[in-house]
Amino acid sequence: MRLVLPYNARFIIDRLQQSGYTCYAVGGCVRDSILGREPADWDFTTSALPEEIEAVFSDCRTINFGKQFGTIGIILDNEQYEVTTYRIDGEYSDSRHPDAVSFSTSLQDDLSRRDFTVNAMAYNDTEGLVDYFDGQRDLSYGVIRCVGVATNRFAEDALRILRALRFASTLGFSIEPSTSAAILSGRKMLSAVANERISIELLKLLCGKNVDFVLRRYRSVFAVFIPELVGTFDFEQNNKHHNRDVYRHTVAAVKNIEPDPLLRTVMLFHDIGKPLSRTVDKYGVSHYYNHPVLGAAMTEEILRRLCMKRRFIEDASILIRNHDYRITPDPVKIKKLLGKLGVETVHRLYKVQRADILAQSNYQREEKLDNLSKVEAETERIIRDGECYNLKMLAISGVDLLHIGITDGEAIGKTLDLLLNRVITGELSNDKDRLISAAKAM
Repeated sequence: MRLVLPYNARFIIDRLQQSGYTCYAVGGCVRDSILGREPADWDFTTSALPEEIEAVFSDCRTINFGKQFGTIGIILDNEQYEVTTYRIDGEYSDSRHPDAVSFSTSLQDDLSRRDFTVNAMAYNDTEGLVDYFDGQRDLSYGVIRCVGVATNRFAEDALRILRALRFASTLGFSIEPSTSAAILSGRKMLSAVANERISIELLKLLCGKNVDFVLRRYRSVFAVFIPELVGTFDFEQNNKHHNRDVYRHTVAAVKNIEPDPLLRTVMLFHDIGKPLSRTVDKYGVSHYYNHPVLGAAMTEEILRRLCMKRRFIEDASILIRNHDYRITPDPVKIKKLLGKLGVETVHRLYKVQRADILAQSNYQREEKLDNLSKVEAETERIIRDGECYNLKMLAISGVDLLHIGITDGEAIGKTLDLLLNRVITGELSNDKDRLISAAKAM
């Protein structure tokens, strides 16, 4: 098998080989190249020691990532490439980093310490593909399998549990039985993993094409670091709008929306408040009137715990708080929604609502979807026609009110709000002279 290496990758390999060392592209870049994907980055493994790597590339800018682990960064054309000496890892007492590493002259030693067979292949143009652990076969069959004993690999770094699920989701692969069993039996080790590392893998996993299978099959794994999800497991909704329990509805909703990290996170948590907000009417039907507000508060806490960015948390919370808002194609209501949330958030909200509807029962589904389509069309018309829906679009400002003698700040704010409302409802046209006349009358 011959892979197409970019110029800088060939340069690094050739330079080391010409200096008397062996060098290969390794890991994810090899995997993605075999799959016909564009690698996000290129990593290399070599027989050269860290000091020797630096000497070979003395005419290039290099970065010392920690010589004790054997990795040197090389900067070429403003891109960073990591070159690591063949190594054997020692014990992992912290379930993340080896306590010590020893350098090796054997490529097989280096590949045997890696997580999954599909990531344990190496390549250069001289020798072609080096595949000691049948990674190419597992790629062709669509299987995630640990290198060696799965329980040992996960004990070394518990985050590999989530990485296995991420690869299964993003690549659309299944997980080999012994690896799957080790994931389930060792899932509690994730409680010792830093939340920052978990959140990175989680967001990538949620955007995978196989996310529904992973969320269903390995729900107990997600419950380790999001225990709030447990309440949704097998929680029957007892309502004609739903034919799935809360968690299965959630999984379907995640799958129904585009693979955007924010939107898929919103769908994962949009109904998390339902189990705590259920009421039952006199006919025995369950209702969840306050679940969007409760769910938004719960989501904020979960995402803070997972060390998500503040803006991401705020955006997710707003969408969850409003996801059950019943809107009609009424231009006044739509303009008020646009003024409250902004165009980008409203567009996202419609996507959330569509995914939610598609994950519900068939009861009134077509009517709901038709209504939403009409709402979307009217929203686009309002935006296209430039109709006023917020203070920035109003034809007058606070400065204009100062000029006609309204000097109190609070009075200016209230006057502008009243004028905006009258423009939105159609009582006034968005014309400066008419608005000033109306303000004087107030």
